[in-house]
Amino acid sequence: MTAPIVFLVDNGSLRPQATLALRGLADALSARLQLSIEAVSLLHAHKVPAELLGGQPATIVKRRLREHIAQGQRNFLCLPLFLGPSLAILDYLPRVVAELQLDCPELSVRIAPVLAGANMDSPDLRLAQILADQLRALPNWQQAKVALVDHGSPILEVNRVRNAVARQLSQLLDLPDGAVQPCSMERREGEAYAFNEPLLEKLGQLESFAGGPLILAMFFLLPGRHAGEGGDVAEICAGLQEAGAFEPIRITPLLAEHPLLLDLLADRLAAACD
Repeated sequence: MTAPIVFLVDNGSLRPQATLALRGLADALSARLQLSIEAVSLLHAHKVPAELLGGQPATIVKRRLREHIAQGQRNFLCLPLFLGPSLAILDYLPRVVAELQLDCPELSVRIAPVLAGANMDSPDLRLAQILADQLRALPNWQQAKVALVDHGSPILEVNRVRNAVARQLSQLLDLPDGAVQPCSMERREGEAYAFNEPLLEKLGQLESFAGGPLILAMFFLLPGRHAGEGGDVAEICAGLQEAGAFEPIRITPLLAEHPLLLDLLADRLAAACD
């Protein structure tokens, strides 16, 4: 069997910054491993105007697989740029592959492990190490409260990753257990999704936590509608400051900006190739 074509796969965004950042990460990983790695999104990115992407239009997994299949390729490996076992990876991507296999039964698509690894209650420590490095780089971080924020998920296992990394971050920073407050940017309605609480916008209502300076450890990988400049998280933080819940609020860089993420991706790719 020929060597697989490798896709670095994110969920996708209508914001061009997300696709450009994904391409930068794929290029850096390609250079490191001396291997061609394509930046491909599951959804959305193909709708971004090409002129906002340096003239190179973005593509999505289903479309890119069809193009390669038409050229005779049959062997692929998807490297998920996902923190935990999201439905996009566990459900949507396998359904895309199954649909294409109806017309091309010999199609083979391996899916590498997510960044957290196999144990959602003890995720790869490097995720917390990235956050610890970014947080320690901020002046006087010891005088601030620390919260770890993720997007929020309908999947309990993804939430367990968030909570576990918050615990790990407390340990790496030599803080008391529970000192890093996990929270989510948003959640679905209904009691079934209450495990996402507290929401970021409600941190000011936690009596034992509100007040004073706050550092927000960003458990996000790429910029887009939610994270990065002008995103939802920044807007929520502005609201918290206006309400006097915290002052000031500082935000760490995104995970993909740290070189250790390349180590993690390289290991996930190697595991899928074994």
